[in-house]
Amino acid sequence: MAFNDVDPVSLARAVAIDTAGDPAKVGDFVAALEHDDGVTDFRFVADMVGYEGWQWSVTLFHDTELDQWTVDESTLAPTDDSLLPPPWVPWKDRLEPTDLSVTDSIGTASDDVRLEDGATEQVVTQVERTVAEDGSVTDPQDLQDAIDDFDLSRRHVMSPLGREQAARRWYEGPHGPKSLSTKTADGHVCSTCGFFVPLRGELSTVFGVCANRWSPDDGRVVSVDHGCGEHSEIEPPEPSRLWVQTKPAFDNLHVDIVEQGEREENAVVELLEQLDDGRVALVPEPAEQVEQTAEAEADEQPDMGDVAAAEAVVLEVSETEKHDDDGEAPEEEPVGTTEVLEEAVTLEDQGTEGDPRQD
Repeated sequence: MAFNDVDPVSLARAVAIDTAGDPAKVGDFVAALEHDDGVTDFRFVADMVGYEGWQWSVTLFHDTELDQWTVDESTLAPTDDSLLPPPWVPWKDRLEPTDLSVTDSIGTASDDVRLEDGATEQVVTQVERTVAEDGSVTDPQDLQDAIDDFDLSRRHVMSPLGREQAARRWYEGPHGPKSLSTKTADGHVCSTCGFFVPLRGELSTVFGVCANRWSPDDGRVVSVDHGCGEHSEIEPPEPSRLWVQTKPAFDNLHVDIVEQGEREENAVVELLEQLDDGRVALVPEPAEQVEQTAEAEADEQPDMGDVAAAEAVVLEVSETEKHDDDGEAPEEEPVGTTEVLEEAVTLEDQGTEGDPRQD
């Protein structure tokens, strides 16, 4: 849309307000940035929460022949003071070695700077030519021995940059001289340990492999100035003569004695307990003994005639006491209840003595 005889700053502000939807979101005019071909970028402060440091950018085109201004575009533009997200990092570059599991695989790029071509025939020829140009004398057999010793005939081998990165990572890692185990090793470093297996090549001057099964670094690359508490020259501690016996959680060697409370005497219960313990046994009695026991129990029962006589005496005494209560004087001195009972017992004893069954 072309505009004639208008102020470009006012036109740019109107376009910014139309884009923002609210005049309060468009602040003061900042600057007009002129570009080629008659294009000018008008900037205004963006008064919006979360957009501190941002500016409204309205681009206008000026046709000098017709003296007209045409609106190209309007948008928000950041500045050096704007709040911006961190720069984009590709997913592969964001990964850390600890983010991968044993089943993950990201592959190796063909242009990985950590690798270079191995010692192929073409490479060997180039090396020989370079050596000849330098004026050095190198036996071809020595060159072949070096290729065989370091296995350089592989398709790719580590480049100097790859070896440098690996050395820095190993040395600054948990198996270098800055680890906690090195600080507590009391000067026992890996270079003097019998379990230290040096590497070959350039890395052999700084690194080796730990082969002590009791060391936390067993099977790992360690630096020569790394250390741990399992150095081969550390003598084992002397065995202690004092054995500290801790209290067992469950004491199964002692018996707790519990005081037994008083119990009521019960012949039946005691007999049953004795039967359970086997201290007594039930033995059937002979037939003759059973008959004698029955006769003895029959003899112990009182004679019914003697009991009737005793009851008659008691009734007679009771009648006598009754007449005494009515005011009639008894002819004889009254007999107490205690005396009557004693007389009844005496009669019972006399009757028993004359009973021929006691024989």
